[in-house]
Amino acid sequence: MNNEKLKAFLEGLYYVYQRKNLINPDPLYFLYEYKDIRDLEIVGLVAASLAYGRVAQIMKSVDKVLSCLTESPHEFLITNENFNIVPETFKHRFTTGEDINNLLANISKIIKEFGTLEKFFEKCMNDSENIFSALDKFSDALSKNKKPGAFSLVTAPKDGSACKRLFLYLKWLVRHDDVDPGGWKVIKPSDLIVPTDTHMHNIAQRLGFTNRKNADLKTAIEITEGFKKICPEDPAKYDFVLTRFGIRAGLNVDELSTLFA
Repeated sequence: MNNEKLKAFLEGLYYVYQRKNLINPDPLYFLYEYKDIRDLEIVGLVAASLAYGRVAQIMKSVDKVLSCLTESPHEFLITNENFNIVPETFKHRFTTGEDINNLLANISKIIKEFGTLEKFFEKCMNDSENIFSALDKFSDALSKNKKPGAFSLVTAPKDGSACKRLFLYLKWLVRHDDVDPGGWKVIKPSDLIVPTDTHMHNIAQRLGFTNRKNADLKTAIEITEGFKKICPEDPAKYDFVLTRFGIRAGLNVDELSTLFA
């Protein structure tokens, strides 16, 4: 595939669809309710952790959790000692109220010690040889006391999965444009891995970026390398607009593989 033609096509999509008013319904929408990066990074982690399943249910579930955290999630978690925050009756597919409360308790421990999640992630980076081992440490700290067999809200690269929700979280916090709010400086957009689920995997196959059958970590890295040939300084730049295929009228994923034939 001609990279120059593909870049022109992607830039056209970016110009038309990378707009704040086109975010809803998307869990990213909740981040714009907060101005303080200390709150935004917590809200982003909650929203990204629950970003699996039907989007309507995701929006309802994230809203339920955030409604328990008051106007400043950071202040609430740094002063709160009781972590029965979300009702036991809470349920989001494989995630229970207990699972969410454990995540919130771990966030609280981290921000009480380091001040912010970014400062903790910076320590993870300083103590690691690459971003993947740093994310393993980050995930492990957020998953402490997780029930055996419970669904992982914050997956770790060492497990081999695509870690779509974790990479989505980083994209929201690191990139800054009309869609991604940004705020974190600990890594650059060029360090990001493209959030990869079955939808992005399908798109990347049609663009010729991967032939791998499983949407795992190796596939996510391969897809990212494909996008780096188009935009090396910001490989996740086109994630939002490409995931509008099948959502927005006029964007048909079946046409992608024939556009540059």
